[in-house]
Amino acid sequence: MTAGVPRVARIIARLNIGGPAIQAAGLSRLDGFETLLIYGRLAAGEGDMSYLLTPEVTRQVVPSLGRSLSPLRDGRAFWRIYRALCRFRPDVVHTHTAKAGALGRLAAILYNATAGRDRQAVIVHTFHGHVFEGYFSPFMTAVFVRIERWLARRSDALVAISPLIGRDLLETYRIARDEQTFVIPLGFDLSPFVTIDAEARQSARAALGVAPDRFVVSTVGRLTEIKRHDLFLDMARQVAARVPAVEFLIVGDGELRRDLESQAAALGIGGQVRFLGWRTDLRTIYGATDVFVLTSRNEGTPVALIEALASGVPGVSTDVGGVRDVVADGETGLVVPFGSPEALAASVAELLASPERRRDMGARGREAVLSKFRFQRLADDVASLYGERLRARRGVKFGVI
Repeated sequence: MTAGVPRVARIIARLNIGGPAIQAAGLSRLDGFETLLIYGRLAAGEGDMSYLLTPEVTRQVVPSLGRSLSPLRDGRAFWRIYRALCRFRPDVVHTHTAKAGALGRLAAILYNATAGRDRQAVIVHTFHGHVFEGYFSPFMTAVFVRIERWLARRSDALVAISPLIGRDLLETYRIARDEQTFVIPLGFDLSPFVTIDAEARQSARAALGVAPDRFVVSTVGRLTEIKRHDLFLDMARQVAARVPAVEFLIVGDGELRRDLESQAAALGIGGQVRFLGWRTDLRTIYGATDVFVLTSRNEGTPVALIEALASGVPGVSTDVGGVRDVVADGETGLVVPFGSPEALAASVAELLASPERRRDMGARGREAVLSKFRFQRLADDVASLYGERLRARRGVKFGVI
């Protein structure tokens, strides 16, 4: 064993819009580590977050590593990942998202079987959301749970991004063991949002062509079934009936865009709803927003909600997944039962009618997310986890490989 910088192979299915890509990109610049980032290609219509990768990030694209299930393509991806691990000789293999978590850990298991005892890698996987709820049929969910249990027995650490996900892994689905489960909340560079002030809000509204006397209600996310933008539009219709001077911004894209545009027209609010597609200027979006709304059927830790709160914008959200890890109901935003556009509309209208309450909630929300979701806290937590697991597997001090 010789002194050196620990090597981390970080694997994610694709760098599409969302928390997993933000975290994988950020952690690929983790101080004190040499990282290889392995990722696949985007699906049609997905927003690309590869712009977050700085030039010094070493990366490898595996074209066959993507979103959909395909035995042939998945087999190719597995082999490409395994070959990459053999060349890179990692000390840690850390996978993100379900598809990359399965193929990446299988490749890491094979790598460890052939690498020799003193070169075996620590295997870590992060569960970024509640992937067993709302995505698959009961039969397929049972199949995936059994696969995850098998993989968990061969992993050194399983990371849950919220306490609720941790409880699911331990108790609901009995995937993990207590000693291998670590709750590490997400962390972000929130500096672009915390500096939004009254002047920045005026500039943002002007940039988007929003009149000074108009309210803005926005949402950010993929236009897919799990995000339930149909509920957002039902809410928008009811809010517009109560507060005519309001515009609704839908930021994101996906397979449901045409259907949602048609729904907005059928509801008679086509002129008040703007579909903006994917945007990289989210500071402008949040800066122009009075109330942020999340209507998802399922969430791990909702990144857009964190960004909105960091921008000083109160949130209204369905009560799903890890939402309550982000929003304190009645203090930094309002949480309503899932599936009720009436409850969403009532909460949004209530906040629009009270500028002072919006400001108070926004200020408390900004303070709360800054204390909990800083990137440096995430980096420190992950580095500590790597060191502890390396010591457990190899019996060596951190930083000595």
